[in-house]
Amino acid sequence: MQTKLQVRQQAATGNDQDLSRPRMATNDTDFSDILDVAALRAECEALVEHYGARKDELRNALLAVLKKASQDGREKAKALLFEDGSGLRCAYRISWLQDQLITVLYDFAVQHIFPRQKDKFAITAVGGYGRDTLAPGSDIDLLFLFLPKPEDDTHKAVEFVLYVLWDMGFKVGHATRTVEECIRLSKSDMTIRTAILEMRYICGLERLAHELETRFDKEVVTNTGPEFIAAKLAERDERHRKAGDTRYLVEPNVKEGKGGLRDMHTLFWISKYYYHVRDPAELVKLGVLSRHEYRLFMKAEDFLWAVRCHMHFLTNKAEERLSFDIQREIAEALGYNARPGLSAVERFMKHYFLVAKDVGDLTRILCAALEDQQAKATPGLTGVISRFAHRSRKIAGSIEFVEDRGRIALANPDVFKRDPVSLIRLFHVADINGLEFHPDALKRVTRSLSLIDNDLRENEEANRLFLAILTSRRDPALILRRMNEAGVLGRFIPEFGKIVSMMQFSMYHHYTVDEHLIRAVDVLSEIDKGNANDTHPLVNQLMPGVEDRDALYVAVLLHDVAKGRQEDHSIAGAKVARKLGPRFGLSPKQTEIVVWLIEEHLTMSMVAQTRDLTDRKTITDFADRVQSLDRLKMLLILTVCDIRAVGPGVWNGWKGQLLRTLYYETELLLAGGFSEVSRKERAKSAADALFNALSDWSQKDRKTYSKLHYQPYLLSVPLEDQIRHTQFIRQTDKAGQALSTMVRTDSFHAITEITVLSPDHPRLLTVIAGACAAAGANIADAQIFTTSDGRALDTIHINREFADDADELRRAATIGKMIEDVLSGRKRLPEVIATRTKNRRKNKAFVIPPSVTMSNTLSNKFTVIEVECLDRTGLLSEITAVLSDLSLDIQSARITTFGEKVIDTFYVTDLVGQKITNDNKRGNIIARLKAVMSGEEDELRQRMPSGIIAPSNTRLLNADKKAGSAA
Repeated sequence: MQTKLQVRQQAATGNDQDLSRPRMATNDTDFSDILDVAALRAECEALVEHYGARKDELRNALLAVLKKASQDGREKAKALLFEDGSGLRCAYRISWLQDQLITVLYDFAVQHIFPRQKDKFAITAVGGYGRDTLAPGSDIDLLFLFLPKPEDDTHKAVEFVLYVLWDMGFKVGHATRTVEECIRLSKSDMTIRTAILEMRYICGLERLAHELETRFDKEVVTNTGPEFIAAKLAERDERHRKAGDTRYLVEPNVKEGKGGLRDMHTLFWISKYYYHVRDPAELVKLGVLSRHEYRLFMKAEDFLWAVRCHMHFLTNKAEERLSFDIQREIAEALGYNARPGLSAVERFMKHYFLVAKDVGDLTRILCAALEDQQAKATPGLTGVISRFAHRSRKIAGSIEFVEDRGRIALANPDVFKRDPVSLIRLFHVADINGLEFHPDALKRVTRSLSLIDNDLRENEEANRLFLAILTSRRDPALILRRMNEAGVLGRFIPEFGKIVSMMQFSMYHHYTVDEHLIRAVDVLSEIDKGNANDTHPLVNQLMPGVEDRDALYVAVLLHDVAKGRQEDHSIAGAKVARKLGPRFGLSPKQTEIVVWLIEEHLTMSMVAQTRDLTDRKTITDFADRVQSLDRLKMLLILTVCDIRAVGPGVWNGWKGQLLRTLYYETELLLAGGFSEVSRKERAKSAADALFNALSDWSQKDRKTYSKLHYQPYLLSVPLEDQIRHTQFIRQTDKAGQALSTMVRTDSFHAITEITVLSPDHPRLLTVIAGACAAAGANIADAQIFTTSDGRALDTIHINREFADDADELRRAATIGKMIEDVLSGRKRLPEVIATRTKNRRKNKAFVIPPSVTMSNTLSNKFTVIEVECLDRTGLLSEITAVLSDLSLDIQSARITTFGEKVIDTFYVTDLVGQKITNDNKRGNIIARLKAVMSGEEDELRQRMPSGIIAPSNTRLLNADKKAGSAA
C-alpha cells in the first residue's frame, strides 16, 4: 500500500502512466472496488419480480437500492482516498460510480417503466462530470439528447430518471435538446459551447452523442479558436477580479480562485478546443508543454482534487472555500507534519500556494504557445489573441529585448544563456519603458531559472538593476510581482524564496508573506509619489524629507523575510538584511539603518495600539529606542506600509491617529521640546483654558463645570473634546438624569465614540464592555475618568460598521440605549450576552494559549497588565469583572484585536492608588485572569447586581484619593 507521500513523490518523478489515462474512458475503466455493477443490476431486477406492476412501490424500492449503492460507493471512495492520497483517482472513481448508477437507472426505466423508449434518447455528462471527474458534493450536470420530434413518453422517461436522481439527494443540472438545437445554441452562447465541448457519452442512443461531437467540431469549432480562447481568458480575468485578483488569499477558493481548479479547466478547454486534444498528455507530443511541465500539470491537478475531495467529505457538502475552520483537518488528512518554525497547517497551505503558482506558470506557457502557433489569426479580436499579428520594434538602449505591441519580448531565444544578468535586466527594461511582458518571454524566464546561481546573485550589475527596480518611481510592486510569479525573485534572493507562498495561520493576515511584502512596497510607492494625503497625511508629508530612500525601500521589502523560522523573525530578518545590504550596494550606514528598521518594525505599532500614550513613561521609553528623528520618520512610514499591506479593512483612521499621536509626542521629546513644566501647572493651565472657552455660560456654571476634572483628564483630553463633554454633563444635569450617553461618529478614523456619564461603580467598565458585546460592537479603546463629584465619565471607541453616518449613528444610539438599560437594571448583563452568543459556534480553528504579563516599569504611576488570548464575545467584560473582583482600579485601557487574537492592556492601581507589588497578589491576579481567558470561570456571575445607579463607596474612595493628589 502506497503512502500519501509516496504518491506525491511518484508524480514528481514522472511515473504518470496511471494518472494520464484518457479522460473520456471512464466507461471502459473498472472501479469495481467501489461498486459491484452486476450485483446491483441483479438486485434491481429482483425488485421487478417482487413488486410486479405496483409501480409506485417499485420506484420507492429502486430509489432505496440506488441510494444505498451510492452511499456505500462514496464511502469506499473516501476510504481509498485516505489510502492512496490521489485526488484525481478519487474524482475518477466517483465519476465512474455516478456513470454506473445513471446507466442502471436508465436501463431500468427503458426496460420496465417506459419499455418503448429504449434507444430513443442519450444521456451525456457535461461540466466537470463531462471531464470524467466528480467531487463528492458536486452537481451532476447532464445533457439529454433527443431525436428530432421526441415522443411524450421520451420526456416522461427523462423525468423519471431526473426525479429518482433528485430523490437520491443529488443536485442535478440538466438540459434536454436535439442535436440541431445544441449546434444552434452553441454558436451564440459561449457557456453552452463550453458545456458541449466537455460532453461525454454515458448511456442510451450513442449515435446521437457521436453525431453531436462530429457536427460540433465541424460547424462550431472550426476557425473559431481565437474567438473561444479570447472569451475564456476574459471570463477567467473577470473571475479573478471578483476574487481579489490574487492567488495568495489565505482562505482560497479551491475551485474558483486564482490558481485553482477552474484555471486548470480553462487550460483544458483551450487545449481541447484549439489543439483538438482530449487529454493534456497530448500537449507534450505537440510541443506545447515539456514533459516536466506536463508532470507539473498532473501534480497540480491531483493535489487540488485531493484537497477538494477531502473538503467535500469533511463538510458533507460542496464546500469550495478552504477556510480556517477546516484547514487543520485537511492538513492532517493529507499527512502534513509540523517542522521547526512552521505548523502542519502552514506547511500544507504553503504547498497549496506553490501549486497555485505552478498553475499560473502553466497558463503563461500555454498562452505563449498559442501566440507562436496562431500568429496569422484574424485581426481585430480582443485579448491575448488580438496580439497574434505582432510587430516588434527596437527598444532604445537595449539590444537584448524588443517591443511587441506594448510588451517586452526577447530579441533572441538565447538571450539569457548568453548573459544571465538579462534575467534581471528584462524586468528593469520593462519598468523604465512601461511595458507589459510577452508570454513567451516569461515562459523562457521560467525555463531559465537554473541560470540564477551564486555568481549572478553576487553580480554587481544584477544587484544594481534590482535595486533600481525596487526603488523605481513608477510601479515597483508590479515588476516585483511579475518577478515573483516567474520565480526570479525567490531565486535571486534565496531568503525571499523561503517565504514565497508561506501563509500564517491567522485571521489577521489576509495574504501570504511574499504577497504581503510586495503589497507593502506598493503602499510605500503610493506614499513616495505623494498620492497618500487622504489616507496618510502625516507620512505623505514626511516622505520627501527621508534622508535615505533606498534603505527604506529595502527595509519594507525585507521586514518579514525571516517569517517561519524558530528565531524571532525581527531578529532573524535583521541578520538577513545585514548580509543582503552590501550585496545590493548599500553603504555600511545604510545597511545599519535597514537592520534597525527590521529589528524594530513591530515596535511602533504595538506601542501605539497597546500602551497609554498619555503616560509620559510610554513616550520616554519609546524615544530611547528610536533615538533620532530620521529613524522615527522611517519607522512610522514602515509601520503604515506594514499595516496597510496586511489586508483590506485592517487599516483605519483610528490606528493612524494613534500612530500620529505617538509620532508627535516622540518628535517633541527627541527635538528637546518636551515640557518641563510640572503636571500640576499644566493641569491648572488646561482648566483655565476650559473656563475661558465657556465664556457664554454664567459665571457660576463656568466655575462649577471647569473644576469637575482631575489632572489625567485635563492633560490627555483635547480642549475641543473637554468642551463637548462639559456641555454633555450640564445637559444631563439640567434633565435631572442619573446617567446618560452621547454618541459621535468619525468616518476618517473609522471610529464611533460613545461617552457614558454615570454614578461611579467598580463594575462600570465591565457593564459597558458587556453591553457593547451584546450589541455586536468591537471596542477599540477605552478612556476612563472620574469627576470630582463622584461620577464616571467613560469614553468608549468602537470600530465603525456602516459607511453612512446616519446608519452608524442609529447603531451607536442602539448600543448607548443598551448600556443605559443594563446600568439602570432594566436588562441583566448575563442575559443580553447569552442572547448574543447563543447560536455562535466556538472558534476551534485557532489555539492561542492565554498569556498575562504584569509590569511596574512601563509606567511611573500604574501597574500595567497585558493579556493575550483568543478573542470571543464578552471577553473584555469578563476580564474587567475579574479585575473589579480583585479590587483593582482601572485607570485606562487599550483594547487591540489582531484577527482572532486580542492583546488588551490595563493601567491599574490598588484601592489606595498604589502599584501592585506584592508577589502573592500578583500571582493571584495572573491565575484568575488566565482562568477567565481559558473559560474556566463562570462566564458571568449570576450575582451581578440588577442595576448600578447607586454610587459605589469604593470608587468614591478613589475619587477622594484623586482629589487629594490633584490638590
